[in-house]
Amino acid sequence: MIEAAVSMSALGLGLGLLLGVAARRFHVETPPVVDAIDAILPGTNCGACGYPGCHGLAEAMAEGSAPVTACTPGGRDVALQLATIVDTGSDGAVAGMAETEPTVAFIFEDHCTGCMKCFKRCPTDAIIGANRQIHSVVVDACIGCDACIEVCPTEAIVKRVKPKSIKNWYWDKPQPAFGSGNGGYAA
Repeated sequence: MIEAAVSMSALGLGLGLLLGVAARRFHVETPPVVDAIDAILPGTNCGACGYPGCHGLAEAMAEGSAPVTACTPGGRDVALQLATIVDTGSDGAVAGMAETEPTVAFIFEDHCTGCMKCFKRCPTDAIIGANRQIHSVVVDACIGCDACIEVCPTEAIVKRVKPKSIKNWYWDKPQPAFGSGNGGYAA
């Protein structure tokens, strides 16, 4: 019994040392621009951009093969921050990107069969429910990545504008009133 414990401990120690040496010897340094882009991205790894995660998208943006508008859950604000780092000449794409309100998933409970496919696909665990029971979406946790909408077999999930609450309510931007004498804004 003691011989088995000693041999397993020695084997674990030896393989751990081997892995540590290999990690130092074959370490690949990532460019600082990739780390800067990755810090701006939401970090939910939802895959809505078509890349395996936020770090994969950051690498593609640093290479110039992905546009700064690829992160749909991040929206226009993230795209504007990314445009300052990634100089791809995509300022026109960001300027043409419409300011949209944040969206979240909504489940029609009378169509939900409780198949758990949406529950398993949600990267932020925003869907709650159990097998063969009705599911629901936690609005504050949903990022609107559409991963659950794609896998729902009964089409019970739709995208809706995020409802306003005390936490996310804001004043609407004032609309300019052209031709008025008060600096261009309606009184």
